Amino acid sequence: MKKTIAMAALAVAVSFGAVSCKKKVSDADLQTQATTVVVSNPNASVEVKEGVAHLSGTFETQEAKDAMIKQLKAITGVKEVMDMATVAPAAATVAPVQTTTAVDPAVQQKVQDAVKDIPGVKVEVVNGELTLTGTVSSANARKVKESVDALKVGKVNYNYTVK
Repeated sequence: MKKTIAMAALAVAVSFGAVSCKKKVSDADLQTQATTVVVSNPNASVEVKEGVAHLSGTFETQEAKDAMIKQLKAITGVKEVMDMATVAPAAATVAPVQTTTAVDPAVQQKVQDAVKDIPGVKVEVVNGELTLTGTVSSANARKVKESVDALKVGKVNYNYTVK
């Protein structure tokens, strides 16, 4: 009877031991699998220590970084992913440089001829744009606008004062 109890106890101990002993994946194996996942981003790297993957480097977008973390978490044996990676700032879009071009002298002369009979109006080129300055009455302001618009010379800045 003592032998039977001893054998039963031994059998129970062995069965508990077999159930609790899962095959542990080594850090080296995890490192290989994690490196295979991370190789798709040349600016990122991963190091596995005690089943924890430490992700570092730079990603183009937050979505790409999140996808990489998800892939690392999916590796069997990885307990946790420590996120030490950054997202590269978006490249600043630079507005095209606008160059100021001088107004064609012939166009400037046409506008001067159109407003020569209206007192108080000066035709100037300011910052590369045709600009009308001075002081005019409201009736003359309408005449100036109609005369210059009829020439169809493009953009004209009306910076005169109307009395």
